[in-house]
Amino acid sequence: MPKISVPSARQPRQLLVQAQNLSLEVNGRRLLDDITFDLAAGQILTVIGPNGAGKTTLLRVLLGLQPGFSGRLWLRPELRIGYMPQRLAIDPSFPLSVHRFITLITPFPRHQVEQALAEVGASQVIDHPVQRISGGELQRVLLARALLREPDLLVLDEPIQGVDVHGQAELYLLLGRLRDERGCTILLVSHDLHLVMAATDRVLCLNRHLCCTGTPEAVVRCPEFIAMFGPQVGESLAVYRHREEHNHNHPQAVRPPE
Repeated sequence: MPKISVPSARQPRQLLVQAQNLSLEVNGRRLLDDITFDLAAGQILTVIGPNGAGKTTLLRVLLGLQPGFSGRLWLRPELRIGYMPQRLAIDPSFPLSVHRFITLITPFPRHQVEQALAEVGASQVIDHPVQRISGGELQRVLLARALLREPDLLVLDEPIQGVDVHGQAELYLLLGRLRDERGCTILLVSHDLHLVMAATDRVLCLNRHLCCTGTPEAVVRCPEFIAMFGPQVGESLAVYRHREEHNHNHPQAVRPPE
């Protein structure tokens, strides 16, 4: 059975999540092995790793959707979480507008839905069939739905899936703005290493176990990261992050964390 622990008095008050030695085995297969990390308010933490590394599984554990893990997990009491899933299957024959989709579970007033969609730049699709909007528009709709919970913590699983390169950069800019303006913390899974390194404060590199964690600059120099992705990737990411930090007028520049 998982153990839910209370942080000691020495831990910072802004701590939102603390995981200690999280492990998970399903049908004899080890999905997570001794994962330890914490997450403080205002941070953007990105989980990276190869396919099958346990990234989505880790999010499910943190969200309380995956039972049977061992270790210790603490979430700040009354922590409000907004979740944006990786995949969404909608019956193409089912008549469903964006507004109806967002309010299926919680009947938010229309003006609140309009405000959330405007905040993410998708107000024009509120009455469109959700099956007919673009991939980028759908990701913004999912983000708006998560924001309606007024979250302290946004949890995003592959938020740029199905979005073109320009849209990916815009989405990361939007996430940075939401962190700055709303003061919410962001935990996300991503496979796009270049944009991640320019847009995140901390990186958690996972391959069922915790390979390395730290700032993007530190992680790209970690031997386990280099062994996983190759030395050329690490070198190109370091150059990319340096360029993005000093070329803020580039049309697709992603703002570095403050």
